[in-house]
Amino acid sequence: MTSEDNMNSSRRFDSYNEAFTKNFITFVLVFTIICINGAFVYTYFKSKDFQRDPRYVLYIHLVINDMIMLTLSLGLVIATYTGNPGFIPCCIMLVVLITTNRNSPLNLAGMALERYIAVCLPLHHVQICTVQRAHLLIALIWLVSFIPAFTDIIIILITQTLSVFSKTVFCNASLVFNTPYHETLSLVVEVLMFSFVFLTVVLTYLNVLLAARGVSGVGRASMRNARNTILLHGVQLVLCLLSFIAPFINLFLVSNWPHKRTDIFFSTFVFTNILPRLLSPLIYGLRDKNIRKHFCFKGCRTVEEKMKVRPRRTSKPAIH
Repeated sequence: MTSEDNMNSSRRFDSYNEAFTKNFITFVLVFTIICINGAFVYTYFKSKDFQRDPRYVLYIHLVINDMIMLTLSLGLVIATYTGNPGFIPCCIMLVVLITTNRNSPLNLAGMALERYIAVCLPLHHVQICTVQRAHLLIALIWLVSFIPAFTDIIIILITQTLSVFSKTVFCNASLVFNTPYHETLSLVVEVLMFSFVFLTVVLTYLNVLLAARGVSGVGRASMRNARNTILLHGVQLVLCLLSFIAPFINLFLVSNWPHKRTDIFFSTFVFTNILPRLLSPLIYGLRDKNIRKHFCFKGCRTVEEKMKVRPRRTSKPAIH
């Protein structure tokens, strides 16, 4: 079940005012996140230094990927209240949405590996971590995430008649990809993917932690920064996992408070799918001094310059 499924499920139970309020809140949150992420994207493409660093190449891919996912999620949420798309447009949107949703954890694993190589293999970092290889890694991430999503379409072609493609459909993954084959495929892919990402983040963190014990001075500070960065990747991974455990949270809450069904679905949608996409770039982006420096307004720089040139006070000579 994907992020928009919960909202789709509540369509028939909401009044007009409730539906309008929830769509308005969703739109404001998504629009705000896209604006913030857009500022990061603008900063990246404005600086040639960022574009030459594979670390920032992977980071900006994560930001753009989240922007695509949020835009599609918002579109599908609004579509559930305004009308159902055709089967083919629905399948296309779901394939892209599922692909981008799975891109995020894989991208985090790539960023953790880059930090591990930079700290534990500094002499080989320049040769191993290049911009071209970062682009190849991004292409590989999209391929790995796209293949299972496209396989969902292949399963439909095998198990359904071709007439299904001419129908109007209630567009959510649990209804479109509803065969036992889809459920098995989704479970296997998610378990394998997140097991791989989890092990990658944990192992890189432990290796950096062990390497930091034998280093002192400036090198130790660099190790500590890398360790904290990888730890933040772990936090981001947990945030990504929230969208996958949302159905279980809904099942527990709805079974205890069935009269709050639509409110529960909306709340879990916001807290497990939208807000993590706001925290993730802020946690990683604003703690980076290079990115933070570009976000400082001109007034900030002016104040700093005045502070530097401001003359020191001198005490007046005493009059005897």
